[in-house]
Amino acid sequence: MPELPELEALARSLELQTRGHRLERLELVSFSALKTVAPPISELVGLRVQGWERRGKYLCLRLNGPWLVIHLARSGWVRWYDLVPEATARPSRGPLTLRVGLSAENDQPGRPGFDLTEAGTEKRLSLWVVDDPTRIDAVGRLGIDPLDPAFDSPTLARLLAGAPGTIKSALTSQSLLAGVGNAYSDEVLHAARLSPFKAAQGLRADQVAALHTALVEILGAALVRAQGLAAGQLKDQKRSSMRVHGRTGSRCPACGATVREVAFATKSLQYCPTCQTG
Repeated sequence: MPELPELEALARSLELQTRGHRLERLELVSFSALKTVAPPISELVGLRVQGWERRGKYLCLRLNGPWLVIHLARSGWVRWYDLVPEATARPSRGPLTLRVGLSAENDQPGRPGFDLTEAGTEKRLSLWVVDDPTRIDAVGRLGIDPLDPAFDSPTLARLLAGAPGTIKSALTSQSLLAGVGNAYSDEVLHAARLSPFKAAQGLRADQVAALHTALVEILGAALVRAQGLAAGQLKDQKRSSMRVHGRTGSRCPACGATVREVAFATKSLQYCPTCQTG
């Protein structure tokens, strides 16, 4: 699932590529992805792009009118075209969810655009057309962004003090910390040398400080690495930078122990039993 660094880089890239263009085509292929009825998505055609924002794990396209809000879910992504295919996108069982065609600007040849796609059979990519993104319940309940200057160690301590369950579940709770998912929570906990199974409410002050430092440094460094990359490169960049997540059976880069995995439902977490759990 794309998380804060990749989605922030993607939003900035789309901002540069689309700002000022008009939406000329909107071809919805997966009708179940659209979660709103009014206004209809067809009303976005002809509107001009004013910018993009990331809110947690949501991409928000700001137009001179309603917003188009996108949640890529676990397997969704954006495919950019310098020249969008001319053929009309038709409903199918393939990965395509929505095709967007943009106006040509500044005498450029052809018309650019992008597809929203979702791999696999578990279709959870979601779209909303709203006058304010906070009208979407999950967006309105988002917690603080870990890269917000206001996010400090005392703030994290206060959030964890009221969080039920494990520290792993607290880090991935979007109502507490917006934008952190399964992969980066594994990386952060490894860097902070904390067990993913430890109760969120049981951390000492020094452990909270270490966790805060790991969150800011790891997410900040990942964002720097992601800047300027094309959409198609962001996933590979994320995978290659992981130290424990997705590295089951490999050696921990800190101590050399074997990285272990716990799998549950459709997810899994990875951790070092020596560095993190003793």
